Amino acid sequence: MPEQQSGPASLAERLDRLFRTVHPAGREEYTYEEVATAIREAGTTISHTYVWQLRKGVRDNPTMRHLEGLAKFFGVPASYFLDEDTTAVDAQLELLAALRDAPVRAIALRASGLSPSGLAAIQAMVEHARSLEGLPEGDGPA
Repeated sequence: MPEQQSGPASLAERLDRLFRTVHPAGREEYTYEEVATAIREAGTTISHTYVWQLRKGVRDNPTMRHLEGLAKFFGVPASYFLDEDTTAVDAQLELLAALRDAPVRAIALRASGLSPSGLAAIQAMVEHARSLEGLPEGDGPA
């Protein structure tokens, strides 16, 4: 789950978060070669080594084409790498990570179509269960 940071995350931290969060269901992270190959196939020259260097912070000044390629691959706007405020994208990434958990996904799908009062009852039960397990209150994972 995401960590709260005091300032804007670096390019490396943001890219690392995408690798950790955005990957096919039922498997681990994309490899650097998978990412680089997909970006190359979309028309931008990039190597798997360069992707690794960006993720690890060894390199930190990619071209706009590289940022756009990475953004397209991971399904985020290119501004995710440039803007100080990434709150909206971070919330979507948090949701994506939560929905990767099959029981969470099942609960969300079964709740679809319930009335507002039914949804409020489910939310109250979830908050109560989180409290019993010592988890924080709020809109999502801590």
